[in-house]
Amino acid sequence: MDARLDFFSQPSVTTLIKKISGASFVPDSVLPTTLQELCRLRASQINGCGYCTDMHIKEALHAGEDQQRLNMVAAWREATCFTEAEKAALELTEAGTRLADVGNVPDDVWLNASKHFDDEQLAALVFVIAVIQFYNRLNVITQQPAGGYEVGQYSG
Repeated sequence: MDARLDFFSQPSVTTLIKKISGASFVPDSVLPTTLQELCRLRASQINGCGYCTDMHIKEALHAGEDQQRLNMVAAWREATCFTEAEKAALELTEAGTRLADVGNVPDDVWLNASKHFDDEQLAALVFVIAVIQFYNRLNVITQQPAGGYEVGQYSG
């Protein structure tokens, strides 16, 4: 499959993407990078974004995540390898990704997440969930091909 549009051949679009990428940085000290990548991966799976799925599996592995846990992200509810906090984050990710299906994030999902994360962490988690939606949509609309991403490709 060929992409419908090459974002990086458009200088103004490249500038916008770099600004959004820079603004979307969440320090590991606020929310562990591996957890961020699990959430990005789950949202990308739900949204059918092959490009982001490939990217966030590779970034998660690079950050030290275990391949078996990555294999289980799509079935996190039944998986025994995730902590209760990770499950709460994945549940919030799913609810925030499926807004068109459910209309809102249910109070019980938010309350569960708030048991495991403080306000700063919750804000970071919401930001991670919101920004990956943006990238999923860019890539799905323009049919960006999956599989060729290299770790750190867009850093710097």
